[in-house]
Amino acid sequence: QVQLKESGGGLVQAGGSLRLSCSASAAIYGERSMRWYRQGPGNQREMIALISTGGTTTYADSVRGRFTISRDSTKNTVYLQMNDLKPEDTGTYICRAELWSGGYWGQGTQVTVSS
Repeated sequence: QVQLKESGGGLVQAGGSLRLSCSASAAIYGERSMRWYRQGPGNQREMIALISTGGTTTYADSVRGRFTISRDSTKNTVYLQMNDLKPEDTGTYICRAELWSGGYWGQGTQVTVSS
């Protein structure tokens, strides 16, 4: 069973930046993509960024142009660089490894953006 652990969350002022990391406890076999989700207070979990094993990236409209997802396969780690943060970016950021069948979720890291 692979475990995913997110880090890098915190409190930041609007316009600031944060870099989130998602580290896997081991190499993930059968992985299709790594994804970042965001869950705001009382909101559904929303996928905001995806990176395939080949490096193709996809972003939600709400973060495109401000957030960048990347990966370092040698470290089994995925990153989410978040720039120009807005109060509506506040939420729990959760990492997911999407497999061809099923996947793994991390516990999440809290991001709070103050106005």
